[in-house]
Amino acid sequence: MSDRGDEFAEAPITPPVASSDHAGHRQRVRERFLKLGGDALEDYELLELALQLAIPRRDTKALAKTLLREFGSFSGVFNASQARLEAVDGLGPTSVAHIKVIQAVAARFGRDRLDREKPILSSWTELIEYCRSQMAYASVEQFRILFLDKKNRLIADEVQQTGTVDHTPVYPREVIKRSLELSATALILVHNHPSGDPSPSSADVRMTREIADVARPLGITLHDHIIIGKAGHASLKALKLI
Repeated sequence: MSDRGDEFAEAPITPPVASSDHAGHRQRVRERFLKLGGDALEDYELLELALQLAIPRRDTKALAKTLLREFGSFSGVFNASQARLEAVDGLGPTSVAHIKVIQAVAARFGRDRLDREKPILSSWTELIEYCRSQMAYASVEQFRILFLDKKNRLIADEVQQTGTVDHTPVYPREVIKRSLELSATALILVHNHPSGDPSPSSADVRMTREIADVARPLGITLHDHIIIGKAGHASLKALKLI
């Protein structure tokens, strides 16, 4: 199996010639995508097209369906770890790299949709959609911070910690230190629950209040702590927990 440098095409030593049936199927799916867009395709069809970019000489329909069964959803496939993807028969290091590149492109696109010229609190729906796209299907907890200026415009979005399936260590003084480095005057905390349930734990509430207590005397406002899960999201401010 070839996996050299900048090559993204992955094929067996003797690549099978595509049958006219599935070659025609691929062409029909591609044409429907170009005519109607991605929303007109089933998840397995869109994933099939994405896989064709990395594995152009093979029928990828069955592989797409296998991946969806294994990881539960379209987003679950792209958020799966490299090790879990490489364990799937039919995927090699190059095709896995291609999947992770697509994930990174989608993340960058989502981040750039957040308008840095207007207050982030005025784009709450876009913010939640962005956070869900970044974190809802991750297999481990991530703790990220949105640093805002005095007009509540986004200065930076940074993942501060990555933890385990159900725990991420967070150090309030490190959060404040980074806020001062960026001259941020407000924060929105975001983390995910891989279990899918976004309900805050007592530890989540305690950690949030600790950060707020350290930030307040320094003139830094903690606007909210959002918890993202597959089942939705929770806002500690809306729940009156901060």
